[in-house]
Amino acid sequence: ALIAEVIAQRIARFHSSPRIADRLAEIAAKDRALGGYQPKIERVPYFCAGCPHNTSTKVPEGSRAEAGIGCHWMALFMDRQTATYTHMGGEGGNWIGQAPFTDQNHVFVNLGDGTYHHSGILAIRAAVHAGVNVTYKVFYNDAVAMTGGQPQPVTAQQIAAQVLAEGVTKLVVVADHPEKYRGGPGFPGKVAVRPREELDKNQRELRAVEGVSVLIYDQTCAAELRRRRKRGTAPDPDIKVFINQAVCEGCGDCSVQSNCVSVEPLETPFGRKRQINQSACNKDFSCIKGFCPSFVTISGAMPRRPQAASTADLDRAAAALPDPEIAPAHGGYNILVTGIGGTGVITVGALLGMAAHLEGKGVTVLDFTGIAQKNGAVLSHIRIAPTPEDLHAVRIAAGGANLLLGADMVVAASPDALRKFSPGGTQAIVNSHLAPTADFTLNPDTDFHADELCRLIRDSAGDNRTEFIDATGLATALIGDAIAANLFLLGHAYQRGALPVGGAAIERAIELNGVAVAMNHRAFALGRLAAVDPDQVTKAARPALSMPAAVDETLDQIIERRASFLTDYQDTAYAAQYVAFVRQVEGVEQAKGKGMTGLAEAVAQNLFKLMAYKDEYEVARLYADESFQASLDRQFQGKLKLKFHLAPPLISRRDPDTGHLIKREYGAWIMTAFKVLARMKGLRGGALDIFGRTAERRAERAAIPAYRATIETLLAELSPDNHALALQIANIPAQIRGYGHIKERSQNAAAAEQALLLETWRNPQSQPTAAE
Repeated sequence: ALIAEVIAQRIARFHSSPRIADRLAEIAAKDRALGGYQPKIERVPYFCAGCPHNTSTKVPEGSRAEAGIGCHWMALFMDRQTATYTHMGGEGGNWIGQAPFTDQNHVFVNLGDGTYHHSGILAIRAAVHAGVNVTYKVFYNDAVAMTGGQPQPVTAQQIAAQVLAEGVTKLVVVADHPEKYRGGPGFPGKVAVRPREELDKNQRELRAVEGVSVLIYDQTCAAELRRRRKRGTAPDPDIKVFINQAVCEGCGDCSVQSNCVSVEPLETPFGRKRQINQSACNKDFSCIKGFCPSFVTISGAMPRRPQAASTADLDRAAAALPDPEIAPAHGGYNILVTGIGGTGVITVGALLGMAAHLEGKGVTVLDFTGIAQKNGAVLSHIRIAPTPEDLHAVRIAAGGANLLLGADMVVAASPDALRKFSPGGTQAIVNSHLAPTADFTLNPDTDFHADELCRLIRDSAGDNRTEFIDATGLATALIGDAIAANLFLLGHAYQRGALPVGGAAIERAIELNGVAVAMNHRAFALGRLAAVDPDQVTKAARPALSMPAAVDETLDQIIERRASFLTDYQDTAYAAQYVAFVRQVEGVEQAKGKGMTGLAEAVAQNLFKLMAYKDEYEVARLYADESFQASLDRQFQGKLKLKFHLAPPLISRRDPDTGHLIKREYGAWIMTAFKVLARMKGLRGGALDIFGRTAERRAERAAIPAYRATIETLLAELSPDNHALALQIANIPAQIRGYGHIKERSQNAAAAEQALLLETWRNPQSQPTAAE
């Protein structure tokens, strides 16, 4: 804004140009307005699941870590007790200076293998000479991941020999697949290779060692491994992870264990659950460690695609579409593509660049990727003109975008993107699918503010020039791969006449690119058809999109849905108890609330949650129910072989360090056991209920009458003045989620919050006003 104002002043002094001055003033005002906008969510660099840094940057409780330069720098954005970073070769230098002046006895220092080879060995040498207590974690990625995946110039064995020669006190090697070192060149001395599951144990040992120790963490870079699988140079495991959303509690422990953004939110009538984005999954499988029985691994599965007969009409309709008039490129036509790393955003720029080249036009493509990895922001500036001489800059100026292709809505609504819009001058075509941000892996209740993001884009581009389409959902349903969403958007924009290159050139660019040619051709064609006949495209995709979704329900609908569920859960008498109590709350709220609402709805949802607690009988019933098989059939086709990941309380072993139950893998035979156990639900809570004797089950049963007693206390004193507080207290059970130790932790947190709110209830002077 300041620069624009200074330029405007200079123009006013030396040249009378109201048009330029007005335009600069407009840019300055827009930039000033955006400068005050603080987005509630943003795309920050984040690890992929399966990334060696994802696992290895975790440190034991009470420890501290320092970052260097490399992918592991992203640990600064996370709850990893990681602080500071240095230049290459300076890793640990801060600690050498700090160590004599702090009570902290030891730190971990993260060091990538590429940096190690460049100059990181000098940092280790300096730490050995200084005699500080430090553990260097050298991440052996099998590729120089930050600069393009070049082959790693040194082996893990060579690194081990070098650091031992430098005089480190102790060396440990941890690997994702220790067996790969059997029979080959070994490590020097008596160094053993241990599985990555023992990382925490080994770190605890090393932090007690005097002097400099080294932990070599060996695991291939997830992004590079994904590339190798696509090229056929690395094996692609025939395993897919599936979450039974009926069993899922939405606790988010799977995200905690994996730190993976491929674990996405799934909004349902019973609250937010989880689902796996099959197109983005790195097949690291660490999400399975989440303490939850909802995880199923499947072999022999292919993505479900519509039958050829059902999509033949789509293909014929797309083939018959007339070519639109292409957008004029005189003076330069500017396209801004916004998305996230790992989803093919840069490919869009490459295709458009080649298409323009094929037509003899001038083109520049400038990609801003930073350290995007798989979830960070990516912006591509694409400028196309009749000749190369017509282009004098590669970056799109403020307010200069003619077209926004918003592959990701969060990045499209970021200040960096919004500054390129001009009301009425920018046509915006945006993917309405909201991929989770990094915040979601830490906070399962993250609000994605979808409405606010849409409003920002509409306000900046103009409501009549903004279009949202579920490109991800449609592409996944019709083509079987979410990666096709970007070409779907591109086809949509082309048919809208928003591209300055012809369709034939784009089709030829897809062929020359040589990657997933058939899929990209089809995605481009279906995107074109969706611009002309969205109803036909949506109708064809609907069977695969028919998963239960979150809906706004009236109180009667909430009660009806949950009463039906409780009847299946136990019996009609159990459901009747639920209905009677909720109607009682409704009557009192109407009598005392004086037109206020919300309390009965809150009780309807939260009492149901407590009454439908997921014990062994219920988990078995939800798996035995036909809806489980239907959910599998919606996503996959083929001869599916299922494996279930469970920790039955009565027969599972406990981790000797944490005391938590250990999950085991069970074959498809467990479905027979589920069907038998589901029919035994009548034993629930009775003398013959052997599962109901555990502390967890007793606590779940006790919570139901306790909650009802609390609500009755609130109803006795309910008034407009304390209605808002009553609503808060009634919603406390919504925080109780998960199984086993995860649920116990949430129960303790909920109990502490309820105690505070009830204390406020008993002290009217501190109560908030009525709910809005």
